[in-house]
Amino acid sequence: MADFYASRKRRSSIVMSLCVAATGLGLAWLLIILATLLWNGVGGLSLAIFTQNTPPPNAQGGGLANAIAGSLVLTAIGTGVGAPIGLLAGTYMAEYGRYEKVTTLVRFINDILLSAPSIIVGLFIYGAVVVPMHGFSGIAGALALAVIVIPVVVRTTENMLLLVPQQLREAATGLGLPRALVVRHVAYKAARTGLVTGLLLAVARVSGETAPLLFTALSNQFWSLDLTREIANLPVTINNFINNPDPNWKRLAWAGALIITFAVLALNIAARAIGSRSATK
Repeated sequence: MADFYASRKRRSSIVMSLCVAATGLGLAWLLIILATLLWNGVGGLSLAIFTQNTPPPNAQGGGLANAIAGSLVLTAIGTGVGAPIGLLAGTYMAEYGRYEKVTTLVRFINDILLSAPSIIVGLFIYGAVVVPMHGFSGIAGALALAVIVIPVVVRTTENMLLLVPQQLREAATGLGLPRALVVRHVAYKAARTGLVTGLLLAVARVSGETAPLLFTALSNQFWSLDLTREIANLPVTINNFINNPDPNWKRLAWAGALIITFAVLALNIAARAIGSRSATK
């Protein structure tokens, strides 16, 4: 018996050591990536980044104002379109059709969309929107981001509503509230923190997406918020600049990558903070 426990303890130590080593390796690569980003990106940060448009090739100076504005517009519209759809779908799955066969089908499709490469979404919107419109546009880019937002919000909404105790719904129903008001005033209120966390995670997910925008919104070097035409955005601008030998473009690309990284990091920290605050209540 003593040999058996000693053998189990050795195996446990070996597995734990491998887990710690894998974690350390992953953290090491993450620190290397962040250090490289900071080393190359901090030097390019300046007020001009936020006030000047992207420069032409072989020019000096310039900024990323048009690309930052375009990214904010596309993200806002994509989230504004996708989040309500995801919220309603997740609400139906958790509150109205929890035991329906269609819910199982929707959940399966949602899981596929959640794990699908974003470039597939871009190709779909390219065929469905860009080709019929005979050109790239901000509308197509926003729709691509909305398609990415929807499954994230659906999954978060369903999971958060399922965590709401059934007794709360039964108590509200016993007081005479119709089902819609029970969902609105009881379930949503109890799951509010989780729903906001899911929304922040969805925004963080689409903020740095490049592949779908390459096939939909593309980019340009001018200040334009016309959604019916190509619109500048930060991810595609970074992709174009980093692949160009122009040192000024490379400097701007590193600065843009640093801005996106810190924006996504801030959104994730906010989501974690909100989630932790909810867990402690």
